[in-house]
Amino acid sequence: MQPESTSEPSPPGLKQYLIVTASYWGFTLTDGALRMLVLLHFFKLGYSPFTLALLFLLYEAAGIAANLIGGWLATRFGIARMLMVGLVTQISGFLLLSAVSLDWSAALSVAWVVMAQGVCGVAKDLTKTASKSAIKLTAGGASGRLFKWVAWFTGSKNAMKGFGFFLGGLLLEGLGFQGALWLMAGLLGLVLLGVVFSLPSNLGRAKPSKSAKELFSKSRALNLLAASRLALFGARDVWFVVGVPVFLYSQGWTFPMVGGFMAAWTIGYGLMQGLAPQVVPRSNDGLSREVPASRAWAFGLALVPVAMVFAIDPSLAQADLWLVLGLSLFGLAFAVNSSVHSYLVLAYAGSEKAAEDVGFYYAANAAGRFLGTLLSGWLYGVGGIAACLWGSALLLAVGFLLSLGFPRQPQPNVIEP
Repeated sequence: MQPESTSEPSPPGLKQYLIVTASYWGFTLTDGALRMLVLLHFFKLGYSPFTLALLFLLYEAAGIAANLIGGWLATRFGIARMLMVGLVTQISGFLLLSAVSLDWSAALSVAWVVMAQGVCGVAKDLTKTASKSAIKLTAGGASGRLFKWVAWFTGSKNAMKGFGFFLGGLLLEGLGFQGALWLMAGLLGLVLLGVVFSLPSNLGRAKPSKSAKELFSKSRALNLLAASRLALFGARDVWFVVGVPVFLYSQGWTFPMVGGFMAAWTIGYGLMQGLAPQVVPRSNDGLSREVPASRAWAFGLALVPVAMVFAIDPSLAQADLWLVLGLSLFGLAFAVNSSVHSYLVLAYAGSEKAAEDVGFYYAANAAGRFLGTLLSGWLYGVGGIAACLWGSALLLAVGFLLSLGFPRQPQPNVIEP
């Protein structure tokens, strides 16, 4: 990779990058709102923490396959088409969820919601894989621009997801569960029209892998990064999905307060992701300083939940405020870790099949969310918020150990024997 020149003109892919980013903003706004809608609506109906976790399991599990298949499909048919497929699938999931009735039995309601959430999980990761792959293609060869574009895309979309959390709580109060889903489906329809008329259909098309071995056999760098990503997002969702929202509600917080905090946390996390290029040491080759920085930030992040366990006593009146302070610190360090990972996967990825490499990496991301979601409900039921934080610390320690193997030089993305 070559260092970025300060006098370099705007790359020809800038317009396409902005279109893809804006489209994903619209998608992630409704996706964040969906999470709060489902969590708060069914908690209000009396569902247990573990049952709430089950509602999201297929959503996360479907993402594993969707990323792998989505990367191959984006390479075969083009990124624009996969964006359209992801948006249509999300709209379908919203309409399925809106059909849930209070007259149904609990078993039928859970089964239907799990199925509809699975549809939305496929939509999310098809859209994410296509969008992230577009950055590799539109940023050009400069490592500095690639890091900045990745950081801005990732940070801004997570800020939008934070607004979505707040929007979900607001819509649930104002329009109810069904009305909120109908409104969001309509908004995504407008985003879909924008993609149809704005992006070239051949964007990102290349010769896809011909076998499962070729699709799954990545470079050592990508394999280690994917495993570390699994641990990183498992460590977040082990408290984020069920543990913290339920804990805060049990401390006397209202639904809008819970949604507002989750929104503020995610927005702050997104803004910090956008600033990551300013706090991470940079190198001309794009790896020699960035990789050691990723290890240092991973080690620091692992210490945060351990400190929180000893600082928070759930029996005290101020336990919720200590939790908020601790998670704010967690969010800052987590944002830098996530942003560096998002850059490294594109730095390690090959150019011709970038969508497949990104899909493989985000399949691991989805696996981490699946693991964290399952553990969040189970650990909270077993040992409360402290058990969730210990689970987070253990996963982060694993992620740090894996980061020690990240190569500091570019490696070819080839099939390993």
